[in-house]
Amino acid sequence: MVTELNDIRLVVLDMAGTTVADGGLVERAFAAAAAELGVEPGSADHAAKLDHVRATMGESKISVFRHLFGEEALARRANAAFEKAYGELVDDGHIAPVAGAREAIEELQGGGRTVALTTGFARVTQDAILDALGWSDLVPLTLCPADAGGRGRPYPDMVLEAFLRTGAAEGVREIAVVGDTTYDMLSGVRAGAGVVAGVLTGAHQEEALRGAGAGYVLGSVAELPALLADTAAGAGR
Repeated sequence: MVTELNDIRLVVLDMAGTTVADGGLVERAFAAAAAELGVEPGSADHAAKLDHVRATMGESKISVFRHLFGEEALARRANAAFEKAYGELVDDGHIAPVAGAREAIEELQGGGRTVALTTGFARVTQDAILDALGWSDLVPLTLCPADAGGRGRPYPDMVLEAFLRTGAAEGVREIAVVGDTTYDMLSGVRAGAGVVAGVLTGAHQEEALRGAGAGYVLGSVAELPALLADTAAGAGR
């Protein structure tokens, strides 16, 4: 942890589950992808695959489907079906910002910090979400795995890409990484971020987040500006 929380210059925020409330759309879109590949709803195979999707929330979706279906062609078919289904759900209005998320982002940026938004979705889906929320111009940088060489979480690549592209921080200890999944926490730890914080508005609970490296666990991202305004890091919340 950094000695001073207010030393943080770059804040890397996850989207779905952290700044964006999607109401379980990942699982609904997965059901469409599974059906595309002939996985029977209600079967043991379907349940096992869904368990893996839940456990790997935050990971690049194509990586998830490579694990589930093995062959690259099948993984790409499943991923395309997933992105199509998720995009349609977004277009139908089944998405909203987490309460206070936009205000938190604006407060962080108004205080001189740089904010980047990251996701495990493909760029087309990320853009659909940003458009639906009216967030296309909210932050100076948004990243998906393809923007960072193809590796999503739990790798640190998107965090480090944000560090390199923005030039906002002098070193990685001036980065805060915030997300709702264990993979978000792992990516922050592996990037060497000075602050790694979990939020309880998404996939994983406090014990799992702390076990993956969260130094802080917040009720929601709305609490982040107050945390970073603190003058001493302490032992975490």
